Amino acid sequence: MSTWPIWTVGAVLLIGAGFAAVAVPRLRAGDLHRRTEWSAARAAIGTATVSRDACPVPVAEAEQLLSRAELIAAGRGGLAAARAAAECARRADALWRAAARG
Repeated sequence: MSTWPIWTVGAVLLIGAGFAAVAVPRLRAGDLHRRTEWSAARAAIGTATVSRDACPVPVAEAEQLLSRAELIAAGRGGLAAARAAAECARRADALWRAAARG
């Protein structure tokens, strides 16, 4: 009886286990990074909303930026979308804070 099929199956299993050992942590890290970016974007949108409510004067550009951030967040894209939403919200927040200072 030949032993080469057993060795072939063993080699395939060993290679598959190696790929899984590398791929699973990378996939988990990527998912964690994506969730962290979206959490930061939602926090920035919330901060901008508070600044809008606290600002005594309306700021049209900041309103547009916040609307854009909320629209991007509603689309639930990837990392680039999360970063874009956070950046729009941060810029809107800065505009409202500047307007509130006078």
